Amino acid sequence: MRIVIASDHAGFELKSILTDHIRQLGHTVIDAGTHNSDPVDYPDFAEAVGNAVRAGQADRGVLLCGSGVGASVAANKIPGIRAGLAHDEYSAHQGVEHDDMNVLVLGARVIGGEVARELVERFLAARFTGEERHVRRLAKVKAIEQHYSR
Repeated sequence: MRIVIASDHAGFELKSILTDHIRQLGHTVIDAGTHNSDPVDYPDFAEAVGNAVRAGQADRGVLLCGSGVGASVAANKIPGIRAGLAHDEYSAHQGVEHDDMNVLVLGARVIGGEVARELVERFLAARFTGEERHVRRLAKVKAIEQHYSR
């Protein structure tokens, strides 16, 4: 898969760790920044990840900020993006399986490198189940998005 990854300054160090790990898993990585620990604004990087996924340049995205909350909020403003904040393995894979999550958001000041690697592995290995109940619910989410994007 093609994975776009980005972070603000708070997530820069963990982004570097995860970039290498994702490559070791055999995926292509698109690094959308930031490229150092100088202060930057997380919405810029949430938008970069979301736009890459939305445009089909990447299959999925990984996004980091200090808590993960701000980046998650910003990414979910982009139509077609279903970003989920996960700090546990269940949420990292269940978000894909049930909700067709296409961007994993992590809080770099909340979890460490080993947990982050495990979460990314679970996220990337997961597939949307396509079960009727999940398809029905996802259609409702998309309808909400369409309603407010007019």
